[in-house]
Amino acid sequence: VERGFTGLKFDPFAHTNYLYGEDLTTNLGLTPAQEQRAVDVVAAVREAVGPEVLLLIETHALLDSATAVRMAGRLEAFSIGWYEEPVGPENAGALAALKHRIRLPIAVGERHYTRFGIREVLELGAADYLMPDIARCGGPGEMKRMAAMAETYHVPIAPHNPNGPLSTLASAHVCAAIPNFFRLEFIVSDVPWRDTVISHPLDVAGGRIRLSERPGLGVELVDAELAAHPGIVETTPGFYV
Repeated sequence: VERGFTGLKFDPFAHTNYLYGEDLTTNLGLTPAQEQRAVDVVAAVREAVGPEVLLLIETHALLDSATAVRMAGRLEAFSIGWYEEPVGPENAGALAALKHRIRLPIAVGERHYTRFGIREVLELGAADYLMPDIARCGGPGEMKRMAAMAETYHVPIAPHNPNGPLSTLASAHVCAAIPNFFRLEFIVSDVPWRDTVISHPLDVAGGRIRLSERPGLGVELVDAELAAHPGIVETTPGFYV
């Protein structure tokens, strides 16, 4: 917030031991202790940042419908900006049914691929925000087509982007070219070498990113730096990917 960001996205739910070092899950539901912990976390964040900062709640699609409805009611008091993937994204009908039972806006899209994958979500009115991920949805051109499709339903676009600098730049270029852009996800506490793998660092200040006038995305990859940081494959058992 001190850096100028006006929205914070976080997951307050201890779905698996990756978050709190203990597994409190009961199938896809939550134990009473986990429900209360989630409420306490959100309350603490709201108190810390004040009323003006948008709180965007992530669930990683790990709630069942009954739990999602119950937790939506408990979180209403904290002026939540959206409720991300409160149930699995593969069933647009279930999302639509849930949307009619809660008052929190629903955001989905990171696991929807191409404009054909979001058609049913839009037709059923299952989401208030669409979050395509440029690394998964089909690239910049397809994201722009998804945005145009969402615009006809008056649905804003907020690209999912827990990704590297190229995805951030590509997403930002699409965002600059669409009328229904809302927000772009950005990892503030990234790896310290993030900007070393591109020829020019990301120009982020005051919660905004400035796009350069250089050709293409405005950067070139630095191959030597990429080679110095090979990818790591890591799987969390039981985690929905």
